[in-house]
Amino acid sequence: MPETAADPTAGPIASARDLVKIYGKGETAVRALDGISVDFGRGDLTAIMGPSGSGKSTLMHCMAGLDTPTSGTVVVDGDDVGRMKQSQLTRLRRTRLGFVFQAFNLIPTLTAEENITLPLDIARRPVDRDWFDTVVDAVGLRDRLDHRPSELSGGQQQRVACARALASRPAVVFADEPTGNLDSRSSGEVLGFLRRSVDELGQSVVMVTHDPTAASYAHRVLFLADGRLVAELADPTSESVLDALRDLGAGRAERDAPPVAVGRRVSR
Repeated sequence: MPETAADPTAGPIASARDLVKIYGKGETAVRALDGISVDFGRGDLTAIMGPSGSGKSTLMHCMAGLDTPTSGTVVVDGDDVGRMKQSQLTRLRRTRLGFVFQAFNLIPTLTAEENITLPLDIARRPVDRDWFDTVVDAVGLRDRLDHRPSELSGGQQQRVACARALASRPAVVFADEPTGNLDSRSSGEVLGFLRRSVDELGQSVVMVTHDPTAASYAHRVLFLADGRLVAELADPTSESVLDALRDLGAGRAERDAPPVAVGRRVSR
C-alpha cells in the first residue's frame, strides 16, 4: 500500500525542542532559557506565566523569530525557524505571524482601517474583504474604522491592534502582555476577542501575561521559572492560576532558603 502523507494541520502549530538562550559571555552570562521543550496546540489559546526574569518573553520572542536561540530548534507551522535566513524570517513575520504588544504600536496619522490593513499593504498583498469584515465585526469596530488612534479609547486601540494581527490570517498570533496598559473593562474586551478568535475563527494564540485573570481566558497555562518549564494547567480559572502561582512561589522559596542548622544550641 502507498504511504499516506502526514496531515500538516494535525500537529502543534509551534514547538520548541531543547531550547537554550544565553545572553552575554563568561561570568556575566545569563541563561534566559534552559533547555525548554514544549508544544503549542493548533487552535488553542496558550498563556505563558512566570516571575520577572523567568524567560517567558524570551521564549515567545524565540518562537516568533524575533530573537535567535543559542541552541535547540523552533518549528512554526511546519517550518524550522532556526534554519531561515533573515529575509525568510521577515517574510514569515509579515505573512504568517501576527503580533499584539502591550504598546498598541498604531500609526497616529492612519485611520483604524488603514492601521488594520497596514501589514498587508506593506507585504503588497490584497485585502480579503470578507475576512476583514469578519475580523472587524468580531472586535466591534465597525463604527470606528474612519477614526484615528487619538480618537479611540485604549481598549479600542488595542482591539485595532488585535484586528491588525489577524488581518493576514496568520498561522499563529503572539501576544506579549496585551492588556498591560488597559483597565479591567477594556482588558475583558480584548481578552474576550482573543478567545473568540480561537473558538470561532480557528486562530492559534500564544500569550505572555502576568495576570491570572488574563490567563483564565486560555485553554492552557504554562509556568516558567529560571528559564525552565516547571508546570502547566489545563482549563484554568483565576483561582486555579493563583493557587498554582502560590505553590510555585512556595516551592521556589523553599529551594532558595539557606540550610537550617539542626541541634545547634543558641546562646543567650
